[in-house]
Amino acid sequence: MNLANKRGLVVGIANDNSIAYGCANAFRAAGAELAITYLNAKAEPHVRPLAERLDSPIIVPCDVREDGQLEAVFERIEKDWGRLDFVLHSIAFAPKDDLQGRLVDCSQQGFAMAMDISCHSFIRMARLAEPLMKDGGCLQTVTFFGSARVVEDYNMMGPVKAALESSVRYLAAELGTKGIRVHALSPGPLKTRAASGIGRFDAMLDRARERAPERMLATIEDVGHVAAFLASDGARSLTGNVEYIDAGYHIMA
Repeated sequence: MNLANKRGLVVGIANDNSIAYGCANAFRAAGAELAITYLNAKAEPHVRPLAERLDSPIIVPCDVREDGQLEAVFERIEKDWGRLDFVLHSIAFAPKDDLQGRLVDCSQQGFAMAMDISCHSFIRMARLAEPLMKDGGCLQTVTFFGSARVVEDYNMMGPVKAALESSVRYLAAELGTKGIRVHALSPGPLKTRAASGIGRFDAMLDRARERAPERMLATIEDVGHVAAFLASDGARSLTGNVEYIDAGYHIMA
């Protein structure tokens, strides 16, 4: 997992319990230089110290709902670095009322917002990263088993994550000739800030722990190790995959 001389963008750190932070730690430990984003001014005091701990030379805001902010991130990377080797997209959102209700009752506006932030933003990042990945690269996003099976209380995010995983496959096919690989990381349930909006999430954690063959839950460090490997040259023949990091939970009926 040697990432020396590689440069990557990490989007989605909220605090030190974030999946994105677990991945960023692993990227940095493997030798990569990182650009880190934070959502807004309210989030900056929580994210900037973590980015500074990782010696990140680029620390910038990025709210994909704000016109021009995502583009500004890639413009800064092009100006300072001139290239990019990997991207981690670890953002998702759904309005609470839509997320905690039945899928059949979700609003058009809420569903569209969840798709835009959780799925289409990854496609936008792929488009912006493509010209910077001059010697190939790796795009990674974060999904969940609820995309393929009905998971109680996951509700609207199931179809949204299914769309994200399908996008991974199509992006891998479209960008493969340029040496750009695309993956979805699929941890089991993790107690992160993003997961706090899911109803009865503690019960979901308990069910996953009981049903996983290894009788344990993955950690953000576990996810980071896999992410770092996928970004490395050692994974150059892997693309278009959903990589499960869940102690085997996904194989259980």
